Amino acid sequence: MSHSEYEDSSEKLIPTQRSRIKRVPQRGQYERRAVYQILDEGLVCHVGFAIEQQPYVIPTAYGRVGDKLYIHGSPASRMLRSLQEGIEVCVTVTLLDGLVLARSAFHHSMNYRSVVVFGRATVVRDTQEKLEALQAFTEHVIPGRWEEVRPPSSQELQGTLVLFLPLAEASAKVRTGHPIDDETDYQLPIWAGVVPLHLAATEPVRDPRLPLEIPVPAYALNYSASRRC
Repeated sequence: MSHSEYEDSSEKLIPTQRSRIKRVPQRGQYERRAVYQILDEGLVCHVGFAIEQQPYVIPTAYGRVGDKLYIHGSPASRMLRSLQEGIEVCVTVTLLDGLVLARSAFHHSMNYRSVVVFGRATVVRDTQEKLEALQAFTEHVIPGRWEEVRPPSSQELQGTLVLFLPLAEASAKVRTGHPIDDETDYQLPIWAGVVPLHLAATEPVRDPRLPLEIPVPAYALNYSASRRC
């Protein structure tokens, strides 16, 4: 799946009372391109919601198509059953880029890119859109896989609940760079800097029931997060 339609977009999301960055606001970003690039690189989102005033936060996979964020699962899922009733939901995605080691314990931090989305989820009832959403999930995780695997059967489609959240009320927050120490602490003889972090794939492991003559596909052998964006 390609997200190229947003690569040159400078359209901004209008900040709301909920989506506006309040803590260190200069790190806030409201361009759709910034929000979408973070979503496209991430793999897991956390869905926050409340049932009878009890808060829950559930991690799950997701996929994006245009200005819609899709999540899916079993119709028996408490989270999905609650979301399809139209309750308010908050979805977050965070990418950790580095550990920021300052000269003082107080100023230690992390370099990160994050997105927060607010709204109400809607059930996908159209079969074609449901298929496109499931393709988006698969291609989001590993591009090229959808063309090779067996597509969902009618029974599997019926047994999968798909919802989407409009990407209308959202914002990104990004921290980059070196430690920001108190001016007097720069004279301390203490190492300071950044320990970069990134998600890396290792060599694919064959299913023991896989025939030996079936080779590892290139998209698995050469997998990297950068190829998914």
